[in-house]
Amino acid sequence: MKLTQLITRELINLNLEGSTKDEIMEEMVNMIDRAGALNDKEKYKESLYKREMEGSTGIGFGIAIPHGKSESVKKTSVAFGLKRSGVDWDSLDGEKAKLIFMIAVPTEHAGNEHLKILQLLSRKLMDDEFREQLLAATNVEDVVQLFEQMV
Repeated sequence: MKLTQLITRELINLNLEGSTKDEIMEEMVNMIDRAGALNDKEKYKESLYKREMEGSTGIGFGIAIPHGKSESVKKTSVAFGLKRSGVDWDSLDGEKAKLIFMIAVPTEHAGNEHLKILQLLSRKLMDDEFREQLLAATNVEDVVQLFEQMV
C-alpha cells in the first residue's frame, strides 16, 4: 500500500485555518467529504470523536493522527493538514500539533488496513528530517513528492 493512493492532492491542505482541535477536525472532515469518500459526514465525525474520547490521537512530536472507522466511509482515505502555529491536541508530550493526518476507513476494512496506515505513518513520522521537510513544504507538490518516497 502506498500512501499516495490514499492521500490525493485534494486531501492536502498546507494552511489549515482552524484555531482549535474541533475546528481543525471539522475542516479536515470536510476535505474528506468533498473528495467523495464519505456517505455520511456526521456519522464519520461521530467515529472520530468516539476515538478521541478513548485517548488523544496527539502522538507527540507535533503530530496528531485522528482516525475513525465507520460504515459511513465509502473508501479509505487519509487527509493531511498543516497548522504552522500548532493547535492544542492534548498530545502526550504537551506539544501543539502542526502535522495532522486524518484517517477514514470503512468498517469492513477496519482491522488490517487501519493498522497498516497507522504503522506506515508512525514509522516515517518518527524521522526528524521527514517532519522538518513536511513543515517546510510550500506547495502540495512538495508534499506529494515526500509521500511518494515513503515505502
